Amino acid sequence: MSDVKEEVHGPEPLRHLPFPPVTRSHILQCSYHSWQPKLRSLTPKSRIIPLNDAFLAYLRADGIVLPPEPSTSISADINSDSGFGTDSDSDDEEDPSASWQELHARIQSTIAELGGKVLPKLNWSAPKDATWISPTNDMECRTANEVYLLLKSSDFVTHDLEQAFDGCVADGEPIPIPYVLVLRKSFNLNPSLELRCFVRNRILIAVSQREMTYFAFLFEMRPKLLERIQTFLQVDLLASEYFSNGDLESFVFDVYIPPPHDRVWLIDINPWAPRTDPLLFSWLELLTMPEQPPAAKVEQKQAGSAEDWSDDDEAEDIHEPEFRLVGRDDPEAYQFSSTKYSAHKLPKDVVDASMGAGVSGGMEGMIREWKRALDKQVEEDDEVSNDEEQGWESLRTPASN
Repeated sequence: MSDVKEEVHGPEPLRHLPFPPVTRSHILQCSYHSWQPKLRSLTPKSRIIPLNDAFLAYLRADGIVLPPEPSTSISADINSDSGFGTDSDSDDEEDPSASWQELHARIQSTIAELGGKVLPKLNWSAPKDATWISPTNDMECRTANEVYLLLKSSDFVTHDLEQAFDGCVADGEPIPIPYVLVLRKSFNLNPSLELRCFVRNRILIAVSQREMTYFAFLFEMRPKLLERIQTFLQVDLLASEYFSNGDLESFVFDVYIPPPHDRVWLIDINPWAPRTDPLLFSWLELLTMPEQPPAAKVEQKQAGSAEDWSDDDEAEDIHEPEFRLVGRDDPEAYQFSSTKYSAHKLPKDVVDASMGAGVSGGMEGMIREWKRALDKQVEEDDEVSNDEEQGWESLRTPASN
């Protein structure tokens, strides 16, 4: 009888992340307008402004045309054939806010109400990738036009508008998105104390530093910060009315814990989905981490006998959320070769203009520089086209004898 050798097959290679189905209702539950009104006391001061169809059409439209402002010629400067403005031959200044004047006035008054400086975002995303176009190279806006400029220049905002339900499974009838503009009062925020927290099945499994920079003082503060986050999750979030129905079991939330590190501020709630940045983790890690809460060990001990209790068992069974910080020698701490959101930026001429390289006049001067850069590119393209045309003409013209 011949020996038959059994083939040993290894585990099947992982072809996709083991995410549970992401539903459209889950995405909507993480929209700012859904959760913030019920958790208002936990968040920095902000205002939610519903957006109408006319304004959404303005955000989706190609080119950048800003409403006219007193004593400025921004709209006139950018109203050209370079892609900014209208194709009309009229010299009259266009006012894109004509069909949403009431909303424009409300945005202006809300900025004044919040102290004259705000940070904008839509339902899910802030235009962090568009700060290169801001006169101050950040998201702080002092006028309605600065808000519009950031929103219309942001790929993140475009994703909210066009691809909010990408990758979702249907869960009932199509759900219309009630788009809103969120204006948050600007305040001095220390980015080293912004943290992203990952919750799976209502259990905190991981915490990540958000700012990819090494901060030595964070390492000794890690136990205290983790304790604050755990308490905040159990007492303030999961025990709240918004989470009481159990619909939002897994999610990602961002917090800010300023000195003296006794209060936790809720900044955002994000979907448990691949679109959310896992920062210092990978989604594969987050999806496969153990999620046994510390309380589970206590329940196990109560059900067993005292002889079974040991320090070794406790150390083995109790799961502590993993809290990752950028280390001194981590590559994230030395990202000299690239800057944040560089894939969303425009050519160097435009970036230089946005950072004020040789530009005066704030946003107005920056947009002039942008227009000049685009006009220069158009001229260079025309010259190349003319050279190519002359070359073809010479090939078509018979050589003289």
